[in-house]
Amino acid sequence: MTPKSVEIATDWLVTAGLRPTRQRVALAELLIGDGKHRHVTAESLFESAKKSGSAVSLATVYNTLRAFCDAGVLQEITVDGSKSYFDTNTHDHPHFFWEDEGRLSDAPSEQLVIQQLPNAPEGLEIASVDVVIRLRKVRN
Repeated sequence: MTPKSVEIATDWLVTAGLRPTRQRVALAELLIGDGKHRHVTAESLFESAKKSGSAVSLATVYNTLRAFCDAGVLQEITVDGSKSYFDTNTHDHPHFFWEDEGRLSDAPSEQLVIQQLPNAPEGLEIASVDVVIRLRKVRN
């Protein structure tokens, strides 16, 4: 932890309308303290927190990630219906899911072209479109 990364994390929370508790600041610092975007799972963030010396439980990590999503500062991307990744970049953009590594990364959005979407059923509107492109090594 550096004073600058703590300040970045605290400002991020306050701007989102979240109270900057010790645990929230510690997790926010791991997520955005260096100013870079990242994709994490609750488990990977929990492990990073343990390595950094932060005393947080896995349940606290899950609850905090949910609060961050509800506040709009994280985006949840679900892969396989069972695994959730959390992205600090909340702007619409596509993702690569690296099946062999179980890793999520940003895909180049300037190369993605969606020409037409199906009409939403009556009484509904399309809220968003999530694009996850699954990758795996070529098997011979």
